[in-house]
Amino acid sequence: MNAFLSLGRWLFALPFAVLGLINFLSTQTMIDSFVPNYMPAPAVWVLVGGAGLVAASISMLIGKYDKLACTLLAIYLLAMVALVHIPGAMAGSTSAQFLLFKDLALAGAAMMYAQHLSKDRSVIG
Repeated sequence: MNAFLSLGRWLFALPFAVLGLINFLSTQTMIDSFVPNYMPAPAVWVLVGGAGLVAASISMLIGKYDKLACTLLAIYLLAMVALVHIPGAMAGSTSAQFLLFKDLALAGAAMMYAQHLSKDRSVIG
């Protein structure tokens, strides 16, 4: 059973790497789909977000600075909720409502990872 449960670390980290790569490969689609009109320099937000997602994933997989990475990942996800998904959900978008709760759940999981599973506590005690 422990071998099965240890897969959770990989199943949590790898999708963030894929999502980060999608940000790089489909920048214009990501801008059109997720970056609100009121945010300046939309390409910068998509590319910085993609780099952060890939970096967080790598950090979790190698166990170096993983507590910091998960903390920053949670902050990123909560910012996405506040800046992108809540306005979309309030406008009546069903997909924004779904993404709001998905990103809230992932932010909570990142916080739990940082508190209970992280290996490297050198930056954040």
